[in-house]
Amino acid sequence: MKRNKSAEDYLECILLLSRENEFVHRVDVARKVGVSQPAVQKAVKILQHGGLVECDGLHIYLTAAGERYASRVYERHCIIRDFLKMHGVDAIDADDDACEMEHVVSEATFEMMKNFVNKK
Repeated sequence: MKRNKSAEDYLECILLLSRENEFVHRVDVARKVGVSQPAVQKAVKILQHGGLVECDGLHIYLTAAGERYASRVYERHCIIRDFLKMHGVDAIDADDDACEMEHVVSEATFEMMKNFVNKK
């Protein structure tokens, strides 16, 4: 799947919600992402077509491929956030900026940040 900010945001959201709750519902995703339920429905259909999520009518589940992808996105978010905080950015700005940067930073830059964060 080609990298897509919107898809990655939905996957990351579903991953985090699945860690907090037994079941992930569209309404919860809509609230967390800040979009309408029809927008979530459309995104879920795209993610299903890509083999990243499955639905049983009420709940959304990450497939194994979806969980791997979402975990990589979330790892990028956490590393970038921690890197920024280590360089004096306050926690709220670091989290907000990481949310944007996780989708666009090159693999080489990400690896540099990861190595820096893991050495401290």
